[in-house]
Amino acid sequence: MKRIVQTTLIFCITAILSISSVVAQLYSSAELDKNYDMVLKNPSVQIEATEAINLLYNFKFAEADTEFRWLKYRYPKHPMPHFLMGLSEWWKIVPNTDVETYDKAFLAAMDSTIDLAEEMYENEKNKVEPAFFLAAAYAFKGRLYAERESWTKAAFAGKKSLKYFEVCKGNGDLSPELLFGDGLYNYYAEWVPKEYPLLKPILALFPKGNKKLGEQQLEKVGNNAFYTRVEARYFLLQIYSMENEYGKAYEMAKYMWQTFPNNPYFERYFCRTAFVTGKSEEAQKAAQNILDKIDQGMPGYEGVSGRNAAYVLAYYNMQYHRNYDLAAQFYQKAIDFSVKTNSLNAGYYVSSLIGLGKIAEMKKNYDEALRFYKLADDRADKKSSQDKEAKKAIENLKKLKREQRRARK
Repeated sequence: MKRIVQTTLIFCITAILSISSVVAQLYSSAELDKNYDMVLKNPSVQIEATEAINLLYNFKFAEADTEFRWLKYRYPKHPMPHFLMGLSEWWKIVPNTDVETYDKAFLAAMDSTIDLAEEMYENEKNKVEPAFFLAAAYAFKGRLYAERESWTKAAFAGKKSLKYFEVCKGNGDLSPELLFGDGLYNYYAEWVPKEYPLLKPILALFPKGNKKLGEQQLEKVGNNAFYTRVEARYFLLQIYSMENEYGKAYEMAKYMWQTFPNNPYFERYFCRTAFVTGKSEEAQKAAQNILDKIDQGMPGYEGVSGRNAAYVLAYYNMQYHRNYDLAAQFYQKAIDFSVKTNSLNAGYYVSSLIGLGKIAEMKKNYDEALRFYKLADDRADKKSSQDKEAKKAIENLKKLKREQRRARK
């Protein structure tokens, strides 16, 4: 949920998220650059950006970094390469936002982006491009600060992002990209106060939003933008799930996973949405792929994806294949991944405990079953369906044990 709360405070722009790099060329692009008042509008950058975008979102960070460093050499005083290097650090954070290993490098890259963009903003007649990067860099900083629950810093970064975002507005060439900021803000500015009333005093400082309009705007960006297309879809996956539009979420997650097959975030969402929509074969295959990639040590594949995948396989083995021993192994894997990621209150952890309890109960290991149910009851959100299920199971087991004791007398 923290990832959801954060988006309100970024204020609109995680824009430009994938302005990509230029690979080394056999021709000189200096003359071509003179034809465009913004690097963002240079078609050679966009055309050659595709490979770098694919590398980044497919978690091939070292290869993408090579492209970005060439860009830094090509445009030494431009904020773009620093922003892209920061974007790489951000996507290292995405699979498990509790990990702070990449925070320092991420913030350093965004601060460098801001420094160079501010210099451009002061010295160049066209303010749109530097304002674009300033809005994006501050937006990303706001996202991270919100993840770390540094709300004051997040709000400050969000205000700065909004300030520069307003400068960009009205530029027709960048309108698909700028619509991303509008859509993101409109959705979350309405959603968060309803879900998190404690944040209302902070959000009262900003304009009101419109969830439906925000979703529609993000869909336009996801279909038409170049730089912000992937990031719009990243948020739409979350929005569709929150709005119970699981069919849409499944279709988008499948497309994004097929496009970036080694992106753990998209593969995790594909597995989850296939599971929710009853696509059992796809869900099981995706879950096993995730666990295999974790075993192989592939970048970004770790406990958060693991607990999801392990639970999916446990569920199918329990409910459909009736392979209770294998189900128990996967439930235990889900629990182990939950412990590693310090997510003992997560649904996968609690449901896995209940699953192990049911298997132990079927095997008439009542004391063991009771232990699992009590652990689940301790961790489940009070009055949740999991809490009710655990309590009912405990009550039934205690009743069964009383009847057994009476029968022995």
